[in-house]
Amino acid sequence: MYVRAVRFTDVSAERMEQLLARIEESDGPPPDIPATGLTILADGAQGTAVVLQYFASAEDMEAGARAFEAMDPGETPGTRASVDMCEVRLELTAD
Repeated sequence: MYVRAVRFTDVSAERMEQLLARIEESDGPPPDIPATGLTILADGAQGTAVVLQYFASAEDMEAGARAFEAMDPGETPGTRASVDMCEVRLELTAD
């Protein structure tokens, strides 16, 4: 599994709510984004967010990255501060 981790600053509550509403109204990711999952972490007090986009392969992650890079900045929760593209090496969960 692969994860594209994007950190945003200048995240307002309004933009976050708009983003969440668009996602909840959709039928999944856009056709050009082969994501298998999504996690959004937000720190309202700090005005930041981290978006974790999950992919089955490195190739899918690269395809998703190209689509996200072409996205209108108004469709994001804030100002993109950093992007990391990672392979999941370990994932632990409690039962």
